[in-house]
Amino acid sequence: MRTTTSRGLQPNVLGTFDTIVMAVAGSAPAYSLAATTAVLFGAVGYAGPAALLYCAIPMFGIVLAYARLGRIDVNAGAGYSWVGRTLHPFLGFLSGWALVFAATVFMVAGSVPAGTLTLALFDADLAASTPLATGVGACWFLLMLGVVLGGARLTVRAQLLMSGIEMAILLVFVLAAVAHRGRAVAFDWSWFGLGHFHGPEGFAAGALIAAFYYWGWDVTSNLSEETRNSRRTAGLAALVGVGFVFLLFVAFTVAVNVLLPADGIASAGPNVLAVLGEEIWPGVGGKLLVVAVILSTVATLETTLLQVTRSLFAMGRDRTLPAALGLVHRRWNTPWVAVAAVGAAALVLFAAAAAAGSVQRILSDAVSAIGLQIAFYYSLAGIAAVVAYKSLLLRSVRNFLLGGVWPLLGAAFMLWAFVESLGELSTTALAIGLGGLAAGLVPMAVYWRKGSDYYRPARLDATRALAAADESAPVSPGTRLRDKSYATDF
Repeated sequence: MRTTTSRGLQPNVLGTFDTIVMAVAGSAPAYSLAATTAVLFGAVGYAGPAALLYCAIPMFGIVLAYARLGRIDVNAGAGYSWVGRTLHPFLGFLSGWALVFAATVFMVAGSVPAGTLTLALFDADLAASTPLATGVGACWFLLMLGVVLGGARLTVRAQLLMSGIEMAILLVFVLAAVAHRGRAVAFDWSWFGLGHFHGPEGFAAGALIAAFYYWGWDVTSNLSEETRNSRRTAGLAALVGVGFVFLLFVAFTVAVNVLLPADGIASAGPNVLAVLGEEIWPGVGGKLLVVAVILSTVATLETTLLQVTRSLFAMGRDRTLPAALGLVHRRWNTPWVAVAAVGAAALVLFAAAAAAGSVQRILSDAVSAIGLQIAFYYSLAGIAAVVAYKSLLLRSVRNFLLGGVWPLLGAAFMLWAFVESLGELSTTALAIGLGGLAAGLVPMAVYWRKGSDYYRPARLDATRALAAADESAPVSPGTRLRDKSYATDF
């Protein structure tokens, strides 16, 4: 069983609780709600809870796929390694490239709202300036870049502080929303049904936006080389994290539907949580939720930086991108060249965003474009898990359902959402999403011709990998071996 913990990154830094926090912070509950609720409402109306529910079901299939693959290949590149070793190296590289591109675009999609909200705490007129909001957002980004460069221990401590305060605020407002007496619309169970969607294209558009809500939990896999007992911990943390944020997302989306009028949701845009906070707790609630969104945004910038820099580290180590990206700082044990490269690319995008239109337009196009990238690389991981475990799927019903049917369902759903949404997205979103994927063909062709060993992979097979794990682990007399064919070890 291949492991890479001895190749530079500092092992055993993260424990189980730390990794769960990273999974939750990666999905960025408050930021996702603020940035995406109005976009989702514009796409599917009151069917936002249904979109979140029907996207969560296949998303859990992808979580199971990541958990299974992480048990047999501990690699900071995650899907980049797994897809390359099971399906084809070209698909593996594009899977890694999609994550890198989506994460880099997110640096702007995440930082600009952070800048806007920070300014809004002091002066609403200043917050209306896109160049100024972009500048403040860039400062937040550079601060998190420094934290990530400082090493995994510093990163974890910062994450525990930011996410702890964010979760406390969100949970208080969930309870306050339940107790609130005012209603704009009566709650309707049909919001969880299919009746509010406008055909398959509308459903696919909602699913793609919902995928953006959940995106980020897979940072646990990119941190696997730095996690204790990562073969189990990364998958468990992702499962717990997605379950927790699903409940938060549905609770707040229902609260927005009930407490705010339709025109108020549309006009609020990325400030929808602030408007909701004012409705629940006038004078104070809006500012408290703004603080939660700022903390969530900064926290998810950190986890996204971890994802993209670890992916670039793995690609540099395999020489599918410049080898310098695989260099690790001697003192901090971080891929400092990858960190610097991401910082430089993001600053260029910040300059472009400062000259663009409104913050809401930037968010709408960026969310849709990132959604395409997410659907692409999640679907490949789901298929890769089924291929890697194909010889074990029929050993039990549990293994067949959790290891075969559910991940394959998740992969099929993501591919379907990818294809169906192409006709619904704006030209800008399509150009960013598909153009970003196409750009990856250039470095792939260059480093394939240079003869990187990545393009001659050792096939990833669960039977051989799990057998090798049994042989390498000392067993005491009388100890009963666990059935390694199980879908997960949760």
